[in-house]
Amino acid sequence: MTASKAAFEARLRAIGAERYHDKHPFHHLLHSGGCTPDQVRAWVINRFYYQASIPMKDAAFMSRVDDPDLRRAWRSRIEDHDGTAENEGGIKRWLRLADAVGLDRDYVASKEGILPATRFAVDAYVRFVRDKTLLEAVAASLTELFAPAIHAARIEGLLANYAFADDSSLSYFRTRLTQAPKDVAFGLAWVLDHADTAEKQDAAAAALTFKTDVLWAQLDALHGAYVTPARIPPGAWQPGTHLIVPQAVAS
Repeated sequence: MTASKAAFEARLRAIGAERYHDKHPFHHLLHSGGCTPDQVRAWVINRFYYQASIPMKDAAFMSRVDDPDLRRAWRSRIEDHDGTAENEGGIKRWLRLADAVGLDRDYVASKEGILPATRFAVDAYVRFVRDKTLLEAVAASLTELFAPAIHAARIEGLLANYAFADDSSLSYFRTRLTQAPKDVAFGLAWVLDHADTAEKQDAAAAALTFKTDVLWAQLDALHGAYVTPARIPPGAWQPGTHLIVPQAVAS
């Protein structure tokens, strides 16, 4: 039986309440100030792979869209990350964070040293958006429903616990506080309008669940490689390497 829009939205929000990566142990370690400088750096390096892949994911999505109105609405997501003449863009803001924690930004931008599980999870998300239905692709983006809260908590936690944190280094997260609600308002309304059968609602819910798994898997990889059991895979970034002038990360 097809659920009402209100009931279906509640179902989607419940997925985030149960599965969003704000509940992951690495998230709590980072935001509480419990990460070492190299654990922070490992997070910055690996998360960059996700950030840099987002506009590629969105471009793959737009290449399949026939509706000019949908393409027009979606286009700003690419500009938000890649930047414009007036907007620095999320990718460059993330590299500013890399500078702040003492990493060689060219190394970070090269995407070398990424954990295998990070690469597999992010690449799987790009393929998902490229290959699945448009409804499933848009539904997978709805983790943005829960992003503003995690960005706000991240800003507060990093400012309180790490010497590198300031308005410049955290500009990516501050900008997403206004960008994410705009994106998700459109995406949620589109999914609620187009998931008009029980089967489509199930598919959309499964897509959102998949995306939460993608985010969770990235933190699992970081925790396993750099926290415990601290087993870094061959080829992944080694602590103490690819640094610029050492900077204090922890307060």
